Amino acid sequence: MSRYIYELKMKVRDYECDLQGIVNNANYQHYLEHTRHEFLRSVGASFARLHEEGVDPVVARLTMAFKTPLRSGDELVSKLYLKKEGIKYVFYQDIFRLPDLKPVIKATVETVCVVNGRLSTSPLFDDLFAESLKASEA
Repeated sequence: MSRYIYELKMKVRDYECDLQGIVNNANYQHYLEHTRHEFLRSVGASFARLHEEGVDPVVARLTMAFKTPLRSGDELVSKLYLKKEGIKYVFYQDIFRLPDLKPVIKATVETVCVVNGRLSTSPLFDDLFAESLKASEA
């Protein structure tokens, strides 16, 4: 059974590719971040609104394992699930090429919350992510 709790489909744009004709490695971080922001939106939070309220989720550590390169025009699906480890929310994110679902990236993104300028726990995120954390454990 899949642990994924959220997925987002995207398409590679020409300008994301390097001279080799494949997606530049830095652009995968954009795909991963966009997926997390859309996931936040799906659970009722706005990244911009959180910042205005003094709550800033930030990346503390990111690891990516590149499996298969994407090329201009390729379609992809970015999937995630998450766990809580202490004060960290750990996003397990994988990107697959469509339509064959060939693995492209396996990533782990550790995030922490800075509340009013200080590293802190976030009861807001605990509430927002409660159902998602349960679903990820299933």
